[in-house]
Parts: sequence; structure tokens; C-alpha cells
Amino acid sequence: MKAAVREIFSSVQGEGPYVGVRQIFIRFDGCNLSCRYCDTAWSGAAGHCRVEAIPGRGDFLEVTNPLSGPDLISIIRDRFDAGEHHSVSITGGEPLVHAEYLLGLLPAIRQMGLKVYLETNGTLYAQLGRVIGMADIVSMDIKLPGTAGCGPLWEKHRQFLTIARQAQVFVKIVIDDQSDVGEYKRAIDLVGGVDPSITTVIQPVTQKGKCALSPERGLELQSMALKVLRDVRIIPQAHVMMCQL
Repeated sequence: MKAAVREIFSSVQGEGPYVGVRQIFIRFDGCNLSCRYCDTAWSGAAGHCRVEAIPGRGDFLEVTNPLSGPDLISIIRDRFDAGEHHSVSITGGEPLVHAEYLLGLLPAIRQMGLKVYLETNGTLYAQLGRVIGMADIVSMDIKLPGTAGCGPLWEKHRQFLTIARQAQVFVKIVIDDQSDVGEYKRAIDLVGGVDPSITTVIQPVTQKGKCALSPERGLELQSMALKVLRDVRIIPQAHVMMCQL
């Protein structure tokens, strides 16, 4: 089985509680959503996969898509030192679009001594159920309809989070000063209804290097969430500030 992969590179995680941790990133092509603030600027099938030559330099080689699982693992072994990395970020797009492919890939990653860090929009719960036993960390978005520009996804998010608890999971809510407080409250209540101990990250929308959430509004939203949840953090996109991929 093969899948279209956009990029393979080494960098630091820029979002959530693992910010600053060194990871190998596998960015898959394709997504089931189209969010207004998405930072993946491509559309359509990827004819080639970009593979980083030297971490941080911006030099890439190109390999032809789609890639088989063994070919992808060979690239990781040949190009990157597993010992320098905390985990492999499986990202996109939406990687769970490729759930069948991940069934073969994720065990091979773990056999290399690396953890699997799954970054997901938190909607494809049936696909998550197939691979959750092979994921160590799940980074799950909850999409506010007015901010993301997507339709309401509440029930999909609830079912997804319930399954994701089988691994270590945290939730990200992307928000700005114009976000609907009612939608935000509904997201907080959703997390609290599943498990109030789940770490929840308020992630300010960052556009052109500028944070779109004021300090006052951010602290108000955090205070609101702490009435329901035990661990709520405000964490901007550090990789944007660092000019990292």
C-alpha cells in the first residue's frame, strides 16, 4: 500500500504542551476539512514528496509519490538520527485519511524506538479506533465553527475524544478575539464531559507572525475554562516565531 506524502523533515514541535521537542515530521497529503486558518498552503495531490537534506537549512530533495511504508521508513533511517528525536509527528492535512496505510507504518516507527505523535483535526473517530493502539500521543483539535469556517463537528469531536483517551491525549482550541464565546464554552464543556483532567490548550490564531488574541481576552478565556477543566494553557505557535517549518 502507498500514500501521498507532502514532506518529511526534522524540526521542533511548535504547538501544544510538547512545544520545543525535537521530532521527525511526516506530513501527509489530503484532508477531510478546509479550515479558514489552515497553515498548509497546498491543494490537490502531491506529485513529489520533499525530503529535508539538512535539518533547518531549507534544502530539500524530491522523491516521487506515492510512497510505500517500507520506502518511507527507509528514508527516515537514512536521513535522520532516531536518537536525536523524541517522536515522529504524523501530521497533514489529516493523517487519518490514510488510516489503512498507518496500520503498517506506525508499528515500524515504534520498532525504531520512536514514539508516535498523531496530529489530527479530531473528526475521523472510526479511523482513530483502528490505529489508537499504535499511537502514544494524540494532539486533537476542536474546531470552533465560526473560527474554523467548518460546520458544527461537536458529536464527532466527542466520539473522537472518548476513543483518544486510550492514549495520552491533549486538546487544542484555535481562537482569536472574534471567536464566539458560546462556541468556546461548548468546546470546554465537551472536554469536561469526557474527562476534565485532559490538558486543553488555547492556541491563538497567528497570521503573518502576529497573534490575533489579546492578552486580556486570552486570560478571560483561560479563567472560564478553569472553572470546568483542571489544566488549561495558552500556548501560541512557537514554530512560527522561530521561522521553523
